[in-house]
Amino acid sequence: MRLLSSHSRLLRIAVAAIGLGVAFHAAHALFGLGGHRLDGFSKDWVYTAVELVAAAVCAARVIRRREDRWAWGLVTFALAGWFAGDLIWTLWLNDLAVPPYPSVADAAYLSMHPAICLALMLLIRTHFRRSGLAQWLDGGVVGLTVAAIGSGLVLPSILAVSRGRFIEDAINLAYPILDLTLLAFVLVAFCLAGWRPGRVWVLLGAGIALMAAADLVFVYTEAGAAYVAGGILDTLWPAAMSLFALAAWQPARGRGPEAILTPETLALPMIAAALALALLVDAAFHKVAAASVALAAGALLLMTLRGSLSYLENLRMLRRSAEEAITDGLSGLGNRPRLLHDLDAAVARTRDAGPVTLAFCDLNGFKRYNDSFGHAAGDALLARLGAALLGAGEGLGHAYRLGGDEFCVLLRGRFNRRSPEVGALAAALTEQGSGFAVTASYGLAVVPDDAATGSAALQLADQRMYADKTRSSRAGRQRTRDVLMQILTERTPELHQHCGDVGRLARGTARYFPLDSEQLDELLRAAELHDVGKLAIPDEILERPGPLTAAEWQFMREHPLIGERILNVDPALRPVARLVRSSHERWDGGGYPDGLAAAAIPLGARIIAACDAFEAMTSDRCYQPRRSTEEATAELRRHAGTQFDPEVVRALCAHLAERHTGELPLVGARRPLDHLGSRAPADPR
Repeated sequence: MRLLSSHSRLLRIAVAAIGLGVAFHAAHALFGLGGHRLDGFSKDWVYTAVELVAAAVCAARVIRRREDRWAWGLVTFALAGWFAGDLIWTLWLNDLAVPPYPSVADAAYLSMHPAICLALMLLIRTHFRRSGLAQWLDGGVVGLTVAAIGSGLVLPSILAVSRGRFIEDAINLAYPILDLTLLAFVLVAFCLAGWRPGRVWVLLGAGIALMAAADLVFVYTEAGAAYVAGGILDTLWPAAMSLFALAAWQPARGRGPEAILTPETLALPMIAAALALALLVDAAFHKVAAASVALAAGALLLMTLRGSLSYLENLRMLRRSAEEAITDGLSGLGNRPRLLHDLDAAVARTRDAGPVTLAFCDLNGFKRYNDSFGHAAGDALLARLGAALLGAGEGLGHAYRLGGDEFCVLLRGRFNRRSPEVGALAAALTEQGSGFAVTASYGLAVVPDDAATGSAALQLADQRMYADKTRSSRAGRQRTRDVLMQILTERTPELHQHCGDVGRLARGTARYFPLDSEQLDELLRAAELHDVGKLAIPDEILERPGPLTAAEWQFMREHPLIGERILNVDPALRPVARLVRSSHERWDGGGYPDGLAAAAIPLGARIIAACDAFEAMTSDRCYQPRRSTEEATAELRRHAGTQFDPEVVRALCAHLAERHTGELPLVGARRPLDHLGSRAPADPR
């Protein structure tokens, strides 16, 4: 079996022998190589030997390889049939004075065409499974047009030299008709391959073209008694067999290639259809074979079907593009352009169809979920929530995803926040699991009650949603804060008092900085809970009047990290936990636990650090006596630029001065700090 592999020496010798045989036959026919002594040897034995070896090479392919075995088995049978026909001529008919026509050799020759036709069908089915109907129609148009032109040119010439005997004429016509059929199949394959068919189909096509040319010339010359055996025409048949043998051993392309559509693939069917039309026009003024007219009409019919298919396909593409333009690709819901269109249409119909309610929803906790589990998990969550929202709003209205974590539902009718339908929509956008909780804040706007236009309704619902988000965020943090503050009270009342005082100082100091309501709320919660980690510190360390050991200090430095872990349990308090972690960092980078410096420390943590230090200095502690406000503020100024943010120190001192005089700044107003004087450098002591 190894000798039959595609890289075996025996196969190479066989292919080389085929090539030498064809070359010798052509040279003898054209140039008389070897003289007349070799006429019989060339036209009989070299000719049939080339065909025999070609059939053997194809048979080896069938034995050696499994893929396309049936197809190449049929090709082997076809070559064997042609060889049998020539062998009959060589051993018997060639010695007769008047060989019969048609003969048994013609039956052997003609057996080749059905076998090759079936082989081409199998190869097309195997190699072009994914080709669409359009490519099949293109191939049919080209194939029928070639057959129409070929029959129009060949059949009249053959019939012109006909002897009037039915069987002879039928055999003469059978050869070109069958050859044109094979050419049509090859052209179909070329169209299915997008005119990039690969070496197998190029060699098969070349072999069939040579065979067709030889058959047509032979039938015409034989009908006119002008055929001479041994000429260059005879070389074409073994050359065609050789190409079939070479095609059998070419590496096949990957199965099921995608259909390739390029301007070139579309141009050829159009040219073919134009030629078919020209042939039909010519038939109106000149006598054209009926078979040629029928084939040309078939080509035009297929081209009409092809045009109809292209029109429907383009129509589907336009509809799909239009749908994709107004559909969110992740959730399958309508997108923002779809919402704006539907909202404007609903506003225009409110007089007749009644009011509509726009619910604008935004997810709480989605960013943390995305950061914790990754964007792929976040996209999957959005898809799940979108499907749940679609189900909850079914029968009530249409759901949309505006992008990010924003959703909308356009409801038919008038609804408010207490409506169970609205509650069901918010519940659909809720998902909880281990370590995460995603909820929804929402705002409603009723048209025409609240707004007269779609854009105004969308803006109002958006504003109400943010108001709800602020309420829910603060409420959740407030509940957790109350629990932790109560624990501090039960454990160490003094610590609870200290945290409360730091919170009040932080509130007053923060008014000098441009913090929004969300940032201010996070700062106040962090100031009140900045020492929650001390719940894990033993009392003997917290209440020791003397200095702590190195090990005890190391334990003490862990309390910001402990506080962060406690607060991170509630996803709503994770921004607060970040500030608690950094509340003991120093401006010069000498703090703990991360050694952050300057602006790398969150502003809220810098405010807490200064307020914490001031409150500690002005309170009685077991390890130090109380200091006066003046002494404490002087100490803060001495360490501004080293331990504390100078800007924060100036703001805290300004707040203390205003609190002492009773002149407190307005809520949310930022007071200028220029009246406090220039910042002095840190005291090196």
